[in-house]
Amino acid sequence: MRDMSGIAKFFRRNTVAYMFLAPWLLGFFVLTLYPMAYSLGLSFTDYDFTKPDSTQWIGLDNYRKMFGSLVGESQFVSTTGEVMRVDPYYKKSLSVTFTYVFVSVPLKLIVALGVAVLMNQKLRGVSFYRTVYYIPTLLGGSVAIAVLWRKLFEKDGLVNGALGTLGFTDLPSWITNPEYSLWTLILLTVWQFGSSMIIFLAGLKQIPQEYYEAAAVDGANRVRQFFSITIPLLSPVILFNLIMQVIYAFQAFTQAYIIGGGRGGVLNSTLFYTLHLYIQGWTYHEMGYASAMAWVLLLIIGGITAIIFLSSRWWVSYGVGE
Repeated sequence: MRDMSGIAKFFRRNTVAYMFLAPWLLGFFVLTLYPMAYSLGLSFTDYDFTKPDSTQWIGLDNYRKMFGSLVGESQFVSTTGEVMRVDPYYKKSLSVTFTYVFVSVPLKLIVALGVAVLMNQKLRGVSFYRTVYYIPTLLGGSVAIAVLWRKLFEKDGLVNGALGTLGFTDLPSWITNPEYSLWTLILLTVWQFGSSMIIFLAGLKQIPQEYYEAAAVDGANRVRQFFSITIPLLSPVILFNLIMQVIYAFQAFTQAYIIGGGRGGVLNSTLFYTLHLYIQGWTYHEMGYASAMAWVLLLIIGGITAIIFLSSRWWVSYGVGE
């Protein structure tokens, strides 16, 4: 009883706070927590939203359908006793997505940091240039930008037209050629470096100029100052940008959907994980399998984020006795 009275006093004392938190709590439980729990339940079922009455519990079969392709299986016996095929495109979607993430994210951060260093200089009109470089990020992953990018890199697009004026001939359609299509998406991602640039710029503003002045007196040139002062002191910002961009890259969808024609492009060269998930859920109506794919993606992102955090102890400096 004493414990219950203590809880009642706690809630009475914090009634106003919970009233202000109520909209957020309602949104969290109704729009986030409940859909997540519901999708977790669906991941263990064979659920077709066009025929909800035919839903049946199949246990881990959806996960076996995914991972079977990774170990070379072609089919397996399901919980219901039926022979099921593994997903033949799951391995390809993982390969495309990991390639995209591990190439685009480092390139994007390198470009963003390089531009941030330039924008941190006392240059004439620097505020205008900062705005110009940030504009592509405001456009984000919009359909319009994806359509524009597709037009630029088509066989008769502006890119081939510009290269043709320089004497290049027999140019491919960068979008439909499986050797280059993924790289056009990587280039689009790197082009939208504005948000990372702004965060890097904010971090650069926090580094005391006295460090650079002292290093210059000791004879350190600009390159040595960059690697010995800028990078160590900016490492917490690099960690933040790295994690945010990795999470964002794994969830990329719109540009792959538009540029790849909604099917993953030629030879599935742009079949992102999220696009494959979308096709399974909304084209083939296998919502249970799509839910399982979504939870695996959550675990992949969580695992890679954890690895980045664990590795940060060796390369991130917070300036406290280090």
